[in-house]
Amino acid sequence: MKIGLMSDTHDRLDAIRKAVDLFNRTSVEYVLHAGDLVSPFTAREFRGLRAKLYIVWGNNDGDKELLRVKFGEIGAELLGDFAVLELAGRRMALLHGTNEALVDALVKGGEFDVVVRGHTHEAKIVEGQTLIVNPGEVCGYLSGRQTIALLDLAALRSEIVEL
Repeated sequence: MKIGLMSDTHDRLDAIRKAVDLFNRTSVEYVLHAGDLVSPFTAREFRGLRAKLYIVWGNNDGDKELLRVKFGEIGAELLGDFAVLELAGRRMALLHGTNEALVDALVKGGEFDVVVRGHTHEAKIVEGQTLIVNPGEVCGYLSGRQTIALLDLAALRSEIVEL
């Protein structure tokens, strides 16, 4: 099973469209967003996504109630600050990652096959007993790179992809 991973979209509509197009072209079944959507109007750019969308809050997400309404209208699930997902027999933690000690504890605890996080805007994959994936920033504002990640759950391998 192939999963799309994204974070830190920060209202960058053109980049969101590119990410949705890439996810559709690669036939991912799920997309996990690790926070910082920022504004509710971004929901319209996800309407064409042909995968189930799961989202956790980031530290820059504004009107959370309106975000919940607008993303709910397109069938996305907003899961709060932290989510545990079980997909294809793999246990996954999804969070924005503002607290590094918490991210470290999730990894070292051994309960998760994959920890998906954002916040740093740095695309990074760390392999180990627990796979850590930060898909980087869709917006490209800090690094100059607009990135997402693709995760193969069967092989437990991930790759960073530039938009």
